[in-house]
Amino acid sequence: MIAQVLAATLALAASQSPVSLSTANGSPRIALPFPEGNVQTYNIIQWDPNNLPRIYERSDQLPLTDEELTKLSQAGFEPADLVKMIEERRCACDASADGLIKLKKAGVDKKVLAAVSRHGITPNRELELLITLDFTGESRVAREAFLYFFVEDGDLTRVFTANISELLQRRNRHETNVDRSDILVARTVRRVQLAGRVPLKTYGKHAVMVAASASPTLTHPSQLNAQERSKAQTYTFDYPRASLMSQCRLTAGYRRDAVLAYKWNFEGSRFECEWN
Repeated sequence: MIAQVLAATLALAASQSPVSLSTANGSPRIALPFPEGNVQTYNIIQWDPNNLPRIYERSDQLPLTDEELTKLSQAGFEPADLVKMIEERRCACDASADGLIKLKKAGVDKKVLAAVSRHGITPNRELELLITLDFTGESRVAREAFLYFFVEDGDLTRVFTANISELLQRRNRHETNVDRSDILVARTVRRVQLAGRVPLKTYGKHAVMVAASASPTLTHPSQLNAQERSKAQTYTFDYPRASLMSQCRLTAGYRRDAVLAYKWNFEGSRFECEWN
């Protein structure tokens, strides 16, 4: 009886399987998504329970830098002590080939270099950008309708753009304040914030340009006309190879036109970055 039930179960499974296979005696068996052929079997009982990965107790102190590591090494700290510091605090160091060569030339021990390579913070690949746009007045149409954010990244220019008219017509979350700088006219200020990530492939000095334009198709700062270029603002920042935090903030202001009350004018910007 049990044999008949088992045979019926196997027959039902084989009928539902997309591929039907048979054994040597003709009885059906289930087709599994594994390759046929060579098989390797491992006995995990033989694994060594005393060879578990080390668990590092991290310190609340900031990671060491290349400069600090070089200073400590030249001050006579033992390599074992420096390795222990790197294990506890990690290292915001340049662990590339050039970076390790530079540390070696500065007299850093090879055991310390190995710890830098193993415990160094993951290199930065992008920075977080928070954009804050302040609109003083009431209108849904912008004269200089496109805000551009150009970032120099080695041999590449990265271009970020926003259609201000489209942004004003959307139902964005915003804060509303009252501008009473003019004692005769109180103006409404709407603050819209946008957050995203800016990919960067090179480290060190970067140039940034913030500009407003009526053109929707700019791909380079050289395409700005003379008037737009005169109002554009340029900034520089030093992008570290590694850091716990890579955040930049861009604030731009728009004010309703004094003559054409239904249009906005670009008032300027501020750009700053913070690393940790």
